[in-house]
Amino acid sequence: MLTIGCHLSSSKGYLAMGKEARKINANTFQFFTRNPRGGSVKALDLKDVEEYLSYAREQGIRQILAHAPYTLNACSADEGLRAFAKNTMADDLLRLEHIPGSCYNFHPGSHVKQGAEAGISLIADALNEILKPEQHTTVLLETMAGKGSEVGRTFEELREILDRVTLSDHMGVCLDTCHVWDGGYDIVNHLDDVVKEFDQVIGLGRLKAIHLNDSKNPLGAHKDRHEKIGQGYIGKEALIRVINHPMLKDLPFYLETPNELDGYKAEIALLRENYRENGR
Repeated sequence: MLTIGCHLSSSKGYLAMGKEARKINANTFQFFTRNPRGGSVKALDLKDVEEYLSYAREQGIRQILAHAPYTLNACSADEGLRAFAKNTMADDLLRLEHIPGSCYNFHPGSHVKQGAEAGISLIADALNEILKPEQHTTVLLETMAGKGSEVGRTFEELREILDRVTLSDHMGVCLDTCHVWDGGYDIVNHLDDVVKEFDQVIGLGRLKAIHLNDSKNPLGAHKDRHEKIGQGYIGKEALIRVINHPMLKDLPFYLETPNELDGYKAEIALLRENYRENGR
């Protein structure tokens, strides 16, 4: 079964997101843990969590994906910004313990003239402070497009972070199709090769989620601008090959295309129509 959803607003709580997901025939969803451009967050409504968990079991909603705010930069040159990132992530993970089996995705950050090696070291240091042996949430590093001084523009950079994290069994990767395309990985003409490279460098066992997005930019542009399915440089056929790839097809897919709910509903329907249960 295709596990697919989209990004939903968390302002009304978990139960509302679950019901919204089912209205568009999604069986998973992604949401921001708090204001994506800030750090504010409402108190956790434990009654809403309990009602959501019951609803999710009834409706077959699978692994959901929490997304950290964009403002976090765990490898900033500014110690205060690093502390803000660590404190926010630690609080997010504490709250997510109420939704067992979830994943928590974050952008590794930008080293801002410190160099990639320094950035990688700072990100790993932050994770080593945050992760707890008893936690039930898997933390995902997202593949990045490589704009500016972003860390995570290559599979090798992500691997270096993973290698430095002590509790690495709590870590995984979220592959964003727009980001890897903009980063120079040709998933249109050489998807098998990209999957093989990911496996050789990071290991497919680390891949826990896929952001399924088209791109407004050509291969290797390093710009990170998402497009609707079939309206960008990656194209509908290539993205259909992604959801049907034998090494990827059983993963959860999350749409981050520039859409409202009706647009997400149409994209989910399109992808479900083109998904093949038994392979390519």
